[in-house]
Amino acid sequence: MKIACVGGGPASLYLSILMKRQEPSHDITVHERNPAGSTYGWGVTYWSGLLDRLHEGDPESARAVREASVRWSDGVAHVGDRTTAHHGDEGFGIGRHRLLGLLAERAESLGVRIEFEHEIAAGDPLPEADLVVAGDGVHSGLRERHADHFGSAVALGRNRYIWLGTTKVFEAFTFAFVETDHGWIWCYAYGFGEDRSTCVVECAPETWTGLGLDTASEADGRALLEKLFAHLLDGHRLIGRAQSDGSAQWLNFRTLTNRTWHRDNLVLLGDAAHTTHYSIGAGTTLALEDAMSLANALGAHRELRPALAAYERERRAALLPVQSAARHSAQWYENLPRYIHLPPAQMFALLGQRHSPLLPYVPPQLYYRIDRAAGSLESLRRLKRWLGPRIARTVQARSGS
Repeated sequence: MKIACVGGGPASLYLSILMKRQEPSHDITVHERNPAGSTYGWGVTYWSGLLDRLHEGDPESARAVREASVRWSDGVAHVGDRTTAHHGDEGFGIGRHRLLGLLAERAESLGVRIEFEHEIAAGDPLPEADLVVAGDGVHSGLRERHADHFGSAVALGRNRYIWLGTTKVFEAFTFAFVETDHGWIWCYAYGFGEDRSTCVVECAPETWTGLGLDTASEADGRALLEKLFAHLLDGHRLIGRAQSDGSAQWLNFRTLTNRTWHRDNLVLLGDAAHTTHYSIGAGTTLALEDAMSLANALGAHRELRPALAAYERERRAALLPVQSAARHSAQWYENLPRYIHLPPAQMFALLGQRHSPLLPYVPPQLYYRIDRAAGSLESLRRLKRWLGPRIARTVQARSGS
């Protein structure tokens, strides 16, 4: 099969790896519009389950990704001058630049051609291939050529956010909430290397305009954020990138859905097919899982049409709970005043429950008490299941004596 992947992100690169491992004679080219090594972005997050799935697909790239990642298992929340911590599941961070480099190196070692600085512009014909993969992101030009067919829909989130980096290395996944005269502003921060962390800053639109971040230059806005989060940064600077006019790239999150994911021999992959709010940290994982699913479908079906249909069915079903969780997570932050004045431990507990569809409709303190009670009941159930066989064995032993 001849395969052309448009867009050199994680999904396209990993798909090319899986397809080459599946059949070395596949002719695969990845077309990336940017120069090699020029990707912009900080770190990405993922969880241990992804490593297991990557290892099943290609042990060599999985080992490389794990070795290049940093790990954490704690969460810390700073609310004003109050701090609370929580021990949770093991998480990982890796620089986006590093991840793409590892996947590109592995793909090329298997015989994949990666053509950098090769953009498929709006008026250009599609590459000649049996399968064309649109892995060109949320603003996919390939998808937009057939917008009516794909039925794309975009919903804009209310809050404003910006992705930044910092030289402060966070050893835990860290949240910081700062109250200003214009409302709350907060950040999510996590390490992704020996000397770098990602710092995503978010606030309500009225806070954004009240602080003057809507009109400040990138440098001035970053200086203000450094002052607001000085207690968190410990003297370290924030790192950003100005747009061509000197402004900062503040955004409203775009939740993208599509009615269908394929047309003839063209198929959508990763952010070109769907997006989920960054607050659940699943974007890269979902893109890589798309690649796994598409590769499996292509291997299981001799004809292209049923393979693409199977891929779409599987991924749509898998995405439903994730998209629901992401929607509720975004809404939790959009309704932050509802939770922010709770005692820190309670607020952090509900932060962890933000994916719940019930939380918006139950008074926060009542929800917290119910959740605590349910957790206690589950602990009792686990204790009962553990004690049951042991009590039975003790009774049997005494009966036999």
